[in-house]
Amino acid sequence: MKKNVWSTLPQMLLDLAFPRRCPVCDRPVKPSNAYICSECRDKLVYIKEPRCRKCGKQLEKAENEYCYDCGSKRHIYDRGAALYSYGSIRLSLYRLKYGGRQEYAVFLGQDMAGRLGREILSWKPDALVPVPLHPAREKKRGYNQAALLAAELGKQLDIPVLTGFVERTRNTRPQKELEGTKRQNNLKKAFKIVQDDVKLNTIVIIDDIYTTGSTIDAVAQACREAGVKHVYFAALAIGRGM
Repeated sequence: MKKNVWSTLPQMLLDLAFPRRCPVCDRPVKPSNAYICSECRDKLVYIKEPRCRKCGKQLEKAENEYCYDCGSKRHIYDRGAALYSYGSIRLSLYRLKYGGRQEYAVFLGQDMAGRLGREILSWKPDALVPVPLHPAREKKRGYNQAALLAAELGKQLDIPVLTGFVERTRNTRPQKELEGTKRQNNLKKAFKIVQDDVKLNTIVIIDDIYTTGSTIDAVAQACREAGVKHVYFAALAIGRGM
C-alpha cells in the first residue's frame, strides 16, 4: 500500500500545483482525479443517427442519406465520422487551439475512442494521420491539436500514428475566414507526402473540426496521389446537416 502511495505522490503534487482543467467549464476538474467534471458531461452534445452516410453530420430528416453538402459535391475521402456537435464544444475547441489547453486532448481523445472506436476499427486503418499545421504556425502555437488528439486516439485503439507522413507546405489563411470555393482554392497544393517510403493502404485523417470538408479533401488528395487506396476521417466536432 505504501509503495502505491509513494509512486503516485509526484502526480498528486503536480495536480495540486497545476490542477487539471475541465474541457467544458475550464475550471479545476471535480473530482480532481477525473478528466472532466461530472456535471459537465451532460453539456456535451454527441452526433447521433440519422447521420450523413458520407461525412457523418447529423441530419434533420431520417429519410435523407446525405447532407446537402455531400449530396451536391464530390468529396475525395471515402467516409468520415465526428463526435460532437460543434456548438456544444466550440469554446473548448478555441481554448484547446489557442489557449494552450493541451490537457483537454486526453479526455477528448479518449471520448473519441470510446464512441467512434468501433467504427474507426471497422475501416481497418494502417495508421492515423493528423492534419498538419504549417511549421511556422505550429512553432508559434507550440503544438498541433490534431496530433494531440490522434496520439490519444491511437493509444486507446492501438493504431499507429504518423505525424510526419503529410506536411503542410503553404501557410494558408485560416479556413474559418473563407467561404465556398475560396476554401478549396486556399488549400490547393498545400499538403505533400514527405514519408513516401511508407506504403499505406488505408488511413484515417484526424482533425479537430469538420466544416465543408475542404481540408480533409486536400489531405486526402495528397494521400491518394501517394498511392493510399482508402481514406477516411474522424473529427472531434462537426456542424449540422440538412
